[in-house]
Amino acid sequence: MTVIDGATLATPGPALRFRLAPSASRVGPLDGAWWPRSHDLPFELPALAAELDAQWGRVARVTVNPAQWSAVPRRIPVAGHTVHVGWFTAVQDRHTISVRSHLPHRLSLLVVPPRTEAAAAARLMAEAVDPANTRTASELLADEPSVGTPDRRGIVWPVRDPSVSAWGSARWGGPSCSPGPSDPDPRPTGLDADRR
Repeated sequence: MTVIDGATLATPGPALRFRLAPSASRVGPLDGAWWPRSHDLPFELPALAAELDAQWGRVARVTVNPAQWSAVPRRIPVAGHTVHVGWFTAVQDRHTISVRSHLPHRLSLLVVPPRTEAAAAARLMAEAVDPANTRTASELLADEPSVGTPDRRGIVWPVRDPSVSAWGSARWGGPSCSPGPSDPDPRPTGLDADRR
């Protein structure tokens, strides 16, 4: 367990910052929250899947909005099995990850942006698991006072937490390399590209 700003986060080790809402009392759109350390989904997902495999059921598939990730491969190896990855741009909140197990279970988790300062991340995670929360992931981030304003692509880049490595921020999706006016966005857009 890790304690950040008075909030206890379930962690199997130093790599995972994660909370699940009490399943019996959930009324809102979120089942929990995850605070990855980078925008590198193939690097970050194995720790989350390993924790969920032990607590909830083996993770079989996840879907994400590609706006927050530097790469979204179709498959990611996780502790002896493969997690299938899909993505949606129009129908999935850009700040969530949807997780499905081999059992008929589904979770929708707030993805706290990696560069968020620790106190703000703890507040966001606590709100996401609050049984009374009815706000979406994007609404929670919009209401967080320490979160920055969206860039021209609509991506919110919060205040950087100095304890979190900036590794990966120079890849697509980070503030240091936003496409210029003449650079095409490398991600497909539109309804025909909503699902991979």
